[in-house]
Amino acid sequence: MQCHSLRVCVEAGIATITLNRPSKRNALNIEFWQEFPEVIDTIDHGSLARVIVIAGEGSMFCSGIDLSVFRNPSSRLVSGEPGRRSEDLRRTVLQLQAVLSKLENTRLPVLAAIHGGCIGGGLNLICACDCRYSTADAYFSLKETQLGMTADLGVLQRLPSLIPNGLARELAYTGRKIASEEAFRSGLLNQVFADQEAMMKQVYVIAEQIASNSPLAVTGSKEMLNYARDHSVADSLNYMATWQSAMFQPNEVMKAMQAKAQKKSGEFDNLWPVKPPLS
Repeated sequence: MQCHSLRVCVEAGIATITLNRPSKRNALNIEFWQEFPEVIDTIDHGSLARVIVIAGEGSMFCSGIDLSVFRNPSSRLVSGEPGRRSEDLRRTVLQLQAVLSKLENTRLPVLAAIHGGCIGGGLNLICACDCRYSTADAYFSLKETQLGMTADLGVLQRLPSLIPNGLARELAYTGRKIASEEAFRSGLLNQVFADQEAMMKQVYVIAEQIASNSPLAVTGSKEMLNYARDHSVADSLNYMATWQSAMFQPNEVMKAMQAKAQKKSGEFDNLWPVKPPLS
């Protein structure tokens, strides 16, 4: 896949998406917002992989949204009839939110491998991932308040379900940095590693374990976990029963049990590609 802001590699059921603007500390420019959703959809809809790993090139994972986006605002944001201008801005924010929501909505688990700084838009991005891993030197910061704006891409909605609510509020109100050790203790991170090499090695071990399981079972688990986060226990149990009544496949269970008995990975079919309606 040819991209300007990203580097994409798919191998052995694992798709690696690398933020690839190291000279700009992987700031999220306009090209990122155009390319990222297309890459996610291409991988998911084409059933090209079973798990996605997101990493960053250079000295840090992501320094946030490229400030050039704010220095050169579209004339639509600052001029024109106020009501229509506001409606247009609201729609723009929803469109940007939808880009990061791709990480939740994709059928595939998404693992974030973070080193160095993870700031602003980068923190918004990793909060939409399934699992987060970092190096010991990593730090996290919700900078939007210090820039005179309220974070609007999903971090205020997702972060409180990952870390204590009071800590999420403190980070949002102050914009202070949180180091990897505190991020791990608070629940933001799954694991912390001494360096990037050790982190990437273990992240790929985890990705390989995911890819070796039934894709139908894995995507069902992601669907149920996301639903349970946003609904009551009773509603989630009801949906679980409905999902299982349709998705439970004895053949998948037999393949898994046979593979376990033979002490090898099961051979499961990929999920079907996503096609346009009635095609």
